[in-house]
Amino acid sequence: MTVRKIIEQAVITLDGQISTPQNWLPTRWAGEFEQLSRDLLFSVDALLYGRVSYENHAEVWPTMEEAFGDYAVRMNTIPKHVASRTLTEVKWNATLLGDDVLDAVRKLKEQPGGDILKVGTGGSFSRTLLEHGLVDEYLFWLFPVIAGSGERLYDGIDTTDFDLIDVKRLTNGVLGLTYVPTAR
Repeated sequence: MTVRKIIEQAVITLDGQISTPQNWLPTRWAGEFEQLSRDLLFSVDALLYGRVSYENHAEVWPTMEEAFGDYAVRMNTIPKHVASRTLTEVKWNATLLGDDVLDAVRKLKEQPGGDILKVGTGGSFSRTLLEHGLVDEYLFWLFPVIAGSGERLYDGIDTTDFDLIDVKRLTNGVLGLTYVPTAR
């Protein structure tokens, strides 16, 4: 049986900040980063969200089809799976994972289909997936920016080892670092 891979993608500054990409990502969006982001989005069959990222994206992306064309169309139409303890219903082509999120994610990985992109990093859902070994690959886009303050990536998590499997060096100074959890 083939298991679908979960890929978690994050944009991060040199000082580890992830909470304000709207302040530093747009200046380096166009070109290679945009194309690689597009390639990744079109290569997966579903998106996986925690509540906060889902709510933020569900509010914004439906209004962006004119500005972002088929990228926004893909964001709006691809199936989405949402982990939440508080939401009772979702829209935007999404379904709730249910009360047992770990079991739901494991079952999602076993369903037929392509890879799944985990959107939004740093929240409790990302931590849960990391702690239970459910993410197969991490793609960190390291932006050459110091944000100075804001939420940090995986702040407070126990020591966790990874193996670097790919590096993409973009002409705009952004590095794409792909890691997999170290086999134990």
